[in-house]
Amino acid sequence: MHHHRINFDKYHPGYFGKVGMRHYHLKRNTTFCPTINLERLWTLVSEQTRLHYAGKPDGPAPIIDVVRSGYYKVLGKGKLPKQPVIVKAKFFSRRAEEKIKAAGGACVLMA
Repeated sequence: MHHHRINFDKYHPGYFGKVGMRHYHLKRNTTFCPTINLERLWTLVSEQTRLHYAGKPDGPAPIIDVVRSGYYKVLGKGKLPKQPVIVKAKFFSRRAEEKIKAAGGACVLMA
């Protein structure tokens, strides 16, 4: 045994060797899915944008991209104003999709 190895074995027992099983092709963070509720959906765009599109009920609807704001899933808690809106997200809960469509909006799934 080399003199450096003797020092390690004396003061750091159990440092060398293998422990446990191997996991091939380990994918970390597969369950990462930050969520946002419907009641906070309009906070992602400015109040000025909301009022601008509220003045044109038959015009284009505003697009809220929640993925760009760091959220992946839209949940259905809270009330949505009666204003059409296009929401882009990776996932939608059933209630969120119902409420967005009831307000005249649309849900767009993103990859």
